[in-house]
Amino acid sequence: MSRKVVWKTNDQDQLSLLPPSYDDLVPKNHPVRIVNSILEGIDLGILERTYKGGGTSSYHPKVLLKILVYAYLRNLYSSRKIEEALGENLHFMWLAGTARPDHNTISNFRSGKLKGHFKKIFNQVVVLLAEQGHLSLKDIYLDGTKIEANANRYTFVWAKSIKTSRERIQKQLKELWGYVEKVYQDEEQTPNMPDFGAIDPQKVSETIDQINQALEDRPIDKKVRQKLNYAKRNWLKNLERYDREEGQMGGRKGMSRTDPDATFMRMKEDHMQNGQLKPGYNLQAGTNNQFIVNYSLAQTTSDTTALIGHVEGFTEGYGRAPEKLTADAGYGSEENYAHLESKGIEAFVKYGHFHKERLDEKRGTCKSPFAADKLYYDSQGDRYFCPMGQAMEHVGSYQRETKTGYLQTIDRYRARNCSGCPMRGACHQGKGNRTVERNHNLARLRDMARERLLGEEGIAHRKRRCWDVEAVFGNIKQNMGFKRFLLRGIDKAETEIGLIAMAHNLKKATLTA
Repeated sequence: MSRKVVWKTNDQDQLSLLPPSYDDLVPKNHPVRIVNSILEGIDLGILERTYKGGGTSSYHPKVLLKILVYAYLRNLYSSRKIEEALGENLHFMWLAGTARPDHNTISNFRSGKLKGHFKKIFNQVVVLLAEQGHLSLKDIYLDGTKIEANANRYTFVWAKSIKTSRERIQKQLKELWGYVEKVYQDEEQTPNMPDFGAIDPQKVSETIDQINQALEDRPIDKKVRQKLNYAKRNWLKNLERYDREEGQMGGRKGMSRTDPDATFMRMKEDHMQNGQLKPGYNLQAGTNNQFIVNYSLAQTTSDTTALIGHVEGFTEGYGRAPEKLTADAGYGSEENYAHLESKGIEAFVKYGHFHKERLDEKRGTCKSPFAADKLYYDSQGDRYFCPMGQAMEHVGSYQRETKTGYLQTIDRYRARNCSGCPMRGACHQGKGNRTVERNHNLARLRDMARERLLGEEGIAHRKRRCWDVEAVFGNIKQNMGFKRFLLRGIDKAETEIGLIAMAHNLKKATLTA
């Protein structure tokens, strides 16, 4: 028996007595409502004061901020894509109250108005989430990941290359002056030799002028004349460029010309699969319960030098330091341990060979008893004893400066007489009596770190760090698809990663609500 198919009514020209409300079309637990409710309760006075007033009306910064944060939560990062969503996506229309700022307004707000101010807004949201019980500001789990900058991968500048170029100019100047001396070798009076020590634009210009003056009205080799003309035309502007680029690098080994703040780093996400260096920033994220509570961008490839600045940023943002901080071995330096100790922060931070020590203990392959850190130390007499019982007296100390300017104190101890010792071959193979060097402060700090890490609380923190902070990086790069910055310059890039961090937090808040 056949049945007649009944179609649902569909009339595009049907009019409604009352137009539908956008609010009725947005589900109650939708993420856009979470974004709206949380950002509605924060103070944006810091942004409102940046508007001068007068002229045409402006979109309120709260509206633009809501649009940007929700766009990042939906993996929309292009200002043109966001502009398009404001005219097509129901949730964007409801959130913006049907306001439709164009892509220029959105872009200028993101890279201009938010720059330098967004961190304080982010901190307000984190405090609000903490009050709601989503996270705690007492225990922080810190780690770093590298994100590619919005810069040409091949417009690189290397400090070593600049140094080589300066040395080449210095060498060629000396060769030119050697030619002058050769011209004057048969005369009694020769020109005064210029100073070749300072290779800067002014000195080089004076030296070239001095060489030209010395060779004036004299027969000159054609190649020498060409080199002098080339030097006068190119070396001065090259040296000015070298000075400018060295100032932009600020002690770094290299940078990108299209984004001078970006440093070339090796990254796991390599588009060419050959370990190629790419310009990027080292993102430092402090998390709790997989919420980002603090973020910072470092221009160094190593995590070690980024810890102190990150902790100071946390303290500045929340008015107090965290009570506990957990990090991996990349942060385990004497300077970092000392800084955390001075701030009263309980540090669960590994040092470089922590896991090797544990593995050696498990296998029973501990260090030789002749190793410097295995010798018995008499703290009262400030001396060591070798395995044969001979005292190694303190013979002096010196200070060593790290790349960050931190001073380490190294003490030296020397045995009185190693000749004829039956264990000399295993203990010491060098000439003379054995000398050992020890950094007592670093040894003390590592002992404290080892005791914390091996305790019950330390084991729990070490286990939690893996899934707490590294899962956040996985969400940002894989789920949110954020692997490369859109904005250039560290200030703008920091604003952009702040938007990513806030979007991550609010997305997680909707899942745990």
